[in-house]
Amino acid sequence: MPLGVARLKSVALVFAVLMGFSLGLLSCGYSAPSTYKPPSGVNTRVFASQSVSSPTAFPGLIIINGGIDVIVRGGISAGSSPGLMAMSSDRKTVLVFDSGTNSVVVVNATTESLAGSVPLSGRTTSMVALPTGFGYVAEPGAILNGFPQGGVVVINTASGGAAATISVPNAQTVVASPDGTHLLVFSNDSDSVTLLDPLLVNTGNQVTTTVPGFDRPAYAVFSADGGMAYILNCGPECASGTASPSIQTLDLAALAVGTPLAVDGATTGWLSGTTLYVAGTSPNHNSCPPGTTAAPTCGRLDIIDVSSTPTVTGSVVITDGYHDRIDLSSNGQLFIGSYGCSTVGNVNNPQGEVRGCLSIFDTTHPGNTTAVIPPDNGDVTGLQSFTSRYVEYVAEGGNLRVYDTTKDVLLKNSIIETGTIELAGRIIDVKAADFF
Repeated sequence: MPLGVARLKSVALVFAVLMGFSLGLLSCGYSAPSTYKPPSGVNTRVFASQSVSSPTAFPGLIIINGGIDVIVRGGISAGSSPGLMAMSSDRKTVLVFDSGTNSVVVVNATTESLAGSVPLSGRTTSMVALPTGFGYVAEPGAILNGFPQGGVVVINTASGGAAATISVPNAQTVVASPDGTHLLVFSNDSDSVTLLDPLLVNTGNQVTTTVPGFDRPAYAVFSADGGMAYILNCGPECASGTASPSIQTLDLAALAVGTPLAVDGATTGWLSGTTLYVAGTSPNHNSCPPGTTAAPTCGRLDIIDVSSTPTVTGSVVITDGYHDRIDLSSNGQLFIGSYGCSTVGNVNNPQGEVRGCLSIFDTTHPGNTTAVIPPDNGDVTGLQSFTSRYVEYVAEGGNLRVYDTTKDVLLKNSIIETGTIELAGRIIDVKAADFF
């Protein structure tokens, strides 16, 4: 329900691409554009949220020069234990969840300064920031008088304060359409999806619409025009009574729900053209190919043609766990991350197989059925690709790795000899603050 939120203005997404880079200069040594200089003096910034236990280390957002993988002096205060981040598409605002205080910290990326902090009643695992000046946080424990527990907290990112809390029982995940005019909210143990229209907040009209007909929906991937959403039904992985995960289409104009298409797992996905990639770990189909790994179970990445009637065209074995991170590099390498996966070996003492929660799939070769499993340990909590470099930043096991996406291996050179940007604390998430 609205709690005094100011009338939202029309959404206007700003897409800009800085053109001063060369794709041929992949790791270092190029001259960055000089048209914009933030306070840090770097215009190829990457923010990494660092949570620390040592009193001598800095908890907050570490600024990294993403052109050469070097830490920039200073940083941005973002609470005592910053982790999950959400950045607006215009790169002006960053929302940071501070697990130390259960609050959302609002950071002005332009001025590299703290804009405010909004306390929550508990943890969140999902946020979106829109360039309209508002952010949306799924809070399963939100308390609203006269309503069931759970909601979406609306944050005024300009003032850094709470603007409203919209009742959505057990709200767990929030996903925005490309133009930001629709939000889909997913709740724990529910077979419905909540459609939230941010433009209707504080207008006196109904803000949310409940759409039934799903099977423990966990996530959505929107079409490029935002008119269609592909709903990922977690199914048995989220304790439903069905035998198989699935995907279903949702026409946002007509609110028409499509026929379920069975897949191997469905908790995260990525749409590239007319190909939808869907990842998950089903308890009913999680075997690993004999002799390939010591891991007891494996996940799956399904390849789906959505050019007409959605059809599964391929399946790839990946690491197990709950998949909730996915990103496509500029040269077609799909990075899929999970948490709670089967750990094999020890990256610090690599004797034999080493395996964690990261999988990399090359989408550029039709018919490819094999994923790369890098020798690393730990949960994957952040992924970030770049348009001007063939690299991917990966936060895994608290470390910030840099992958060369031309080879799908750690990038090692005179600057980062181990393929890791060495930082004092645990890196939880990573976001590119500039268009590069």
